[in-house]
Amino acid sequence: MTTTVKHDDWLLEQLKDGDFAAEYLNAASEDDDPQTYLTALRKIVEARGGMATIAEKAHLSRETLYRTLSTRGNPRIRTLSAVLKATGLKFGVSAH
Repeated sequence: MTTTVKHDDWLLEQLKDGDFAAEYLNAASEDDDPQTYLTALRKIVEARGGMATIAEKAHLSRETLYRTLSTRGNPRIRTLSAVLKATGLKFGVSAH
C-alpha cells in the first residue's frame, strides 16, 4: 500500500528542522522579489508553532505578524530579526 503526502504537509514537517528551514529561507533570499522571502518565512512560522505562538515569542501582536508577512508586508529589520529569533533562526550574510 502506497501512502501519499500532500506537498504542503511534507514541507511543513521538513521546516520543523532548523537546518532545513535555514536552507529554505536562504534559497528564498536568492530571488529578486522580496515577497518570496516573506512567503518562505510565513511557511516557517506556520511550521514552527503558528502565527499566534510566534507572534507572542517575538513580542508582536498576531495582527502585526500577519501584516508583516502579507503580500503587502514591508517589515523592518527589527521585526524580521524578532520573528527569526522566535522561530529559532537568525540572520546571516555571506559573499556571493
